Amino acid sequence: MSGAEAIRVSPGWLALREPADAEARACDLAEALERALPVRGSRVIHDLGCGTGAMGRWLAPLLTGPQHWTLHDRDEDLLARAVADVPGPAADGAPVTVEAMRTDIARLHSDDLAGATLITASALLDLLTGEELDRLAGLCVGAGCPILLTLSVVGRVEMAPADPLDRRLAAAFDAHQRRTTKRGRLLGPDAVEFAVETFRRLGAEVVVRPSPWRLGPAHSDLAAAWFSGWVEAACEQEAELAGERDPYSRRRLEQAGAGKLAVNVGHADLLVLP
Repeated sequence: MSGAEAIRVSPGWLALREPADAEARACDLAEALERALPVRGSRVIHDLGCGTGAMGRWLAPLLTGPQHWTLHDRDEDLLARAVADVPGPAADGAPVTVEAMRTDIARLHSDDLAGATLITASALLDLLTGEELDRLAGLCVGAGCPILLTLSVVGRVEMAPADPLDRRLAAAFDAHQRRTTKRGRLLGPDAVEFAVETFRRLGAEVVVRPSPWRLGPAHSDLAAAWFSGWVEAACEQEAELAGERDPYSRRRLEQAGAGKLAVNVGHADLLVLP
């Protein structure tokens, strides 16, 4: 994503969500991926929109063999953090190396993925427009290797205990995720369905698994931070909610702080096999 339309994610937010992301990702897709990768030789892995490198820290220890990760992101600060926290060794003890590449994912070219044996991305698809995802899918399938895409939002949020405002906030948030920008209309919770259709149209096999965040008392800080951002985006989309925002937020944040708020945020993971 380029220019003023790019969405910058704070390192603090990425650090806060990393444990929940690791818990949520579909481990059976990592197992299927291991079986699909070449048995011999170093694995050359391109991680698109890598952030602070959390995908590598989760996946590298689940795969065998030597791995070289190329981390793509447009944010130099995030790239610096990613290469400073190298993933642990592979599952069989083989070495894992990384390099950073400052990349605008929307302007990625086939040469950038030359020689890839695996392409990964996390929490990326829902931030793209249909045109951007269509182009990216074509580049990835053209690389001729498996693709693992994790933690795309699907528009399902459940909280317990329930509150009468939950559904209205959820609808406004989903509308915000689908908002029209200078780059075009974002896919938001439609991204998974769009991606599946696109990859299958390109002749690839696609396996989809749910990967929800299940946030309970052990995730109270993340639940509170997620909730605040969720409400802010919903109110930005639907100004009429502003008058009910403060009492609703107080109720929910008090529940989160007391460990009495359970949150289920729907995501999905995709394994694409050429």
